[in-house]
Amino acid sequence: MNVELRVNGFSYIASFPDRDIKDIHLPLLHRLTQLLKQKQREHQQRLVVFLAAPPGIGKSTLTEFWQILAKQDTELQDVQGLPMDGFHHYNSYLDEHHLRGRKGAPDTYNLELLKEYLAELQNPQATWPAYDRNLHDPVQDAIEVTSPIVVIEGNWLLLQEAGWQDLINRCDYSIFIAGDINNLKQRLVSRKMKGGLSKEDAERFFEKSDGPNVMRVLERSHQADLTLMMQEDGSYLIHQPRA
Repeated sequence: MNVELRVNGFSYIASFPDRDIKDIHLPLLHRLTQLLKQKQREHQQRLVVFLAAPPGIGKSTLTEFWQILAKQDTELQDVQGLPMDGFHHYNSYLDEHHLRGRKGAPDTYNLELLKEYLAELQNPQATWPAYDRNLHDPVQDAIEVTSPIVVIEGNWLLLQEAGWQDLINRCDYSIFIAGDINNLKQRLVSRKMKGGLSKEDAERFFEKSDGPNVMRVLERSHQADLTLMMQEDGSYLIHQPRA
């Protein structure tokens, strides 16, 4: 299926294999709908899903696609993607603490604020911050939370490190997407080059920033309820853990 998506202010055509839609995406959305019904029997407003993955996987693209798929099937509940980008510390804070060069690492996020917003998601009038890519700073309460299923997507949601490790208890269902480090490097270097960097500068940025972040996510994340492996062509396989 080819579908037009708008992610981070840019529109483009994304392609999703029919096999993945039939075997992975639709069964997952039906699973989330069933979990929501269980939550509602417990008088809970929303189902909170974590989607964690290293940089370069395409988390925002995937959540946008799930939103579209859910609207096409009357048996499915609406899905809304909520990015973690809005919890970056402001640049003024990063500069004061000499963290601007590491922006995107766990300590450049306002973890306590993230926990506060997570606690408010059952509120019918819940909101969520966004990241303004013109200001390069977060904007509080920029997103109105309207759907019964929310998919929060970010690199560090399942991180097994101090302060972060208990976040997994704040979601109802967790999804992790892994990928080959060399494939992710190609995707991330290409992304930086499209943003105007030379190949050499893009590769240096990967070695200094993106690369360590990718390995940290892959090696230090909780096991999720569902783990997918992204293939080189962008398709997915369900990861079956060893017995």
